[in-house]
Amino acid sequence: QVQLVESGGGLVQAGGSLRLSCAASGVTFGNYAMGWFRQAPGKEREFVSAISWSGGTLYYADSVKGRFTISRDNAKKTVYLQMNSLKPEDTAVYYCAARPSFGVPGRDRNEYNYWGQGTQVTVPS
Repeated sequence: QVQLVESGGGLVQAGGSLRLSCAASGVTFGNYAMGWFRQAPGKEREFVSAISWSGGTLYYADSVKGRFTISRDNAKKTVYLQMNSLKPEDTAVYYCAARPSFGVPGRDRNEYNYWGQGTQVTVPS
């Protein structure tokens, strides 16, 4: 049974930082590309960042490039999203996702097989 559990969300003032974590179980973590997506109220779930199985390929949405950093620790079966210089428009539920892949990680949510339950990030305006 594949399980992804996000943590680290919360309320932070604009300009602040948060670090999200996503712990995986029930998978051979090193065989999976991992992604972060987010969904704001009334909007579709959108791509934020993705990382290949080895950590060698990283993708970011233009809206977070230069502010967010994705990383992974295969020994701990965990993927991270360091979020700096947070803005009110970053407010959303953040989800991690996994897809079995030794290729490039995907930006399309439909490519991912497994999802976490999400963690709320709120940046008041």
